[in-house]
Amino acid sequence: MTSTDTPLLAIDDLLREAVERDGIPGVAALAADRDGVVYRGAAGRRLTEPQTPMTTDSVLWLGSMTKMIVAINALQLVERGQLQLDAPLSELLPVLADVQVLSGFDDDGRPVTRPASTPVTLRNLLNHTAGNGYHFWHADVMKYQEVMGLPGIIECREATLTTPLVHEPGSAWVYGMNIDWVGKAIEAVTGGSLEESLRRDLLDPLGMADTSFMLTPQRREKLGGMNVLTPDGRVEVPFEMTQEPEFQMGGGAMYGSPEDYLVLLRMLLAGGIHEGRTILSPAMLEEALANQIGDLRVGPIPTVDPGSSHDVDFLPGTTKTWSLLGMRNEEDTPQGRTTGSLFWAGLGNTYFWVDFGSGDCGVLFTQILPFADPAVLGLLDRFEAAVHRR
Repeated sequence: MTSTDTPLLAIDDLLREAVERDGIPGVAALAADRDGVVYRGAAGRRLTEPQTPMTTDSVLWLGSMTKMIVAINALQLVERGQLQLDAPLSELLPVLADVQVLSGFDDDGRPVTRPASTPVTLRNLLNHTAGNGYHFWHADVMKYQEVMGLPGIIECREATLTTPLVHEPGSAWVYGMNIDWVGKAIEAVTGGSLEESLRRDLLDPLGMADTSFMLTPQRREKLGGMNVLTPDGRVEVPFEMTQEPEFQMGGGAMYGSPEDYLVLLRMLLAGGIHEGRTILSPAMLEEALANQIGDLRVGPIPTVDPGSSHDVDFLPGTTKTWSLLGMRNEEDTPQGRTTGSLFWAGLGNTYFWVDFGSGDCGVLFTQILPFADPAVLGLLDRFEAAVHRR
């Protein structure tokens, strides 16, 4: 830990209690303000066999925290004129010219679709109004994929992306496979893989050496195991994102360390600047952080796959919208997060926030399924509140 302030010292105890009392196998947490890192700590283990301690540089599955990395890269390309936020993306990805909307299912249980009447844009994809759902949280997506014999998105197979939209582009907010298409757009304009674009423009400039779709031998040495809640408690299970994907899943297939991710957050907190280098211009970052869904709202997301996720309702009672980078709260929160802060998470119970008003940011990483674990969310609230009180 890097601070002697009393509220921050208490975080050490919070992490230990989470392991000893709440059964969280391992957790790492970091926080920073505009002057530097203010807290760094970990408790528990990242691997059960052999017993290996969790550390802040452990390599863990990011899940949907991949999305912001890919979104930032897309906005870098917008700034260079290689991508456009509001042009029909079918001009770049012709397959989107024939995108279908799922209307329902007929009496035989077969899906009924119709052509979308409005085009999909990059902005739609980044703000999750394009209409792509996830089977974890949308019953019609799950049913369609089951009826059509499609794999779940976690398998990183092209066939999954043929799942139709669940609403007209721009008409609703539904969280789902949108950033996977953003990754495809990045590859189309750069002529290389998504990993190559991310490395060149973002990961290497920030020094995020542990963040990648690929598990090299060096990253495997620090790799954490996934734990699943069972009737007998939390049990470590074999889990690994495929290392031979049909496409690099920009929505959730990356690995990385809490240390790396904090660097990304600190760059945002510094107005898009890292060590004197502009990653995103102030104007682009300002647009990226604004409410991008107008009068639409981010509400509770009930699960249809309890093995993958609990019901999700972040900041209940608080008005929430979506930016181009993640969720934003439209009021101050009880945890001390100010209006307009940035927040999101990954399926393995990894979380981050950037509070531009308070001038702080933080990450909390575990490797637990199902998502939105109540014990982890409680720890996140206490951790964040302690950082805001620093």
